[in-house]
Amino acid sequence: MSTADDGDRSLGQLVATATAEMSALVHDEIALAKAELRQDAKRAGIGGAAFGVAGVLALFALPVLSFAAAYGIHNLGLGLAWSFLIVGGAFLVVAGLLVLIAMAKLKKIKKPEKSITSAKETAAVLQKAKPHPRPAPVEHPVLESVTRSSV
Repeated sequence: MSTADDGDRSLGQLVATATAEMSALVHDEIALAKAELRQDAKRAGIGGAAFGVAGVLALFALPVLSFAAAYGIHNLGLGLAWSFLIVGGAFLVVAGLLVLIAMAKLKKIKKPEKSITSAKETAAVLQKAKPHPRPAPVEHPVLESVTRSSV
């Protein structure tokens, strides 16, 4: 934005112009960031909704697939009750394996040692800190004559 009359302007005017242009640039950058975040939030919402719908459909498919597996085993010559017991037992075995995996992962969770140490150090420093001395209140004859409310 350099013009021919830049030499005629004072230093204050040049600084004011540079400050105004910098402010406009920052405002434009903020507007761009907001637009990008708005797009990302919309995409995240659509993605989350798609995951939710997929989960519901998988939940609805589970009983159907269970019955199909049980009747498939029944068609191999096993009794219907045994077929359903086999499918149910398979679900229990999978659930048990998932519980074992979850317990192993949960046992590996540790306390946030660094955060705890840092918080203890901060507390120790703050306990040793002395408050700033406050200046003694100045006696004002005008203020002493004013009645203070109890509110």
